[in-house]
Amino acid sequence: MKNTHKLTLTAMMIAIGTISSNLFYIPIGFTKVFPIQHFLNVLSAVLLGPYYAVAQAFCVSLLRNIMGTGSPFAFPGSMVGALLASLLFLKTRKIYLAFFGEVIGTGIIGAMLCYPIATLLLGQKATLFGFIPLFTFSSFAGALIGFVILTVFLRKKVVKIEEPQAKM
Repeated sequence: MKNTHKLTLTAMMIAIGTISSNLFYIPIGFTKVFPIQHFLNVLSAVLLGPYYAVAQAFCVSLLRNIMGTGSPFAFPGSMVGALLASLLFLKTRKIYLAFFGEVIGTGIIGAMLCYPIATLLLGQKATLFGFIPLFTFSSFAGALIGFVILTVFLRKKVVKIEEPQAKM
């Protein structure tokens, strides 16, 4: 896929994530659960690769925070999930591992990274493992949608995943 095509697809995913964040999110405590971000993370991890996936996650998180539909917890959760999903897919070329990478990256690692943000930056009382159930539920739901859609699209040949380039 050419870089212009990847950049355009990334921009479209950022737009979808930003617009849908106004329509669909679940406020739980001082977090705002957003499964569509995890769906987009799996899509961008498989279709675009790690750089574009992390950039997409960062831009959606930034725009959601600017518009007031996100929280600072969106950054570590979405970016770590997108990175782990794309790295696992890049190494194995298995969509189910992109799914697991998103759930583990967001649901466990990203949730644990939110602890210092909550306690040090926001002054909220939180436990180290307190974010894990919320983030895991959200990432599982969104990543599952992404997994199903990618599986159907690949089976119907709507999208094609390019093979990694050989290094010379």
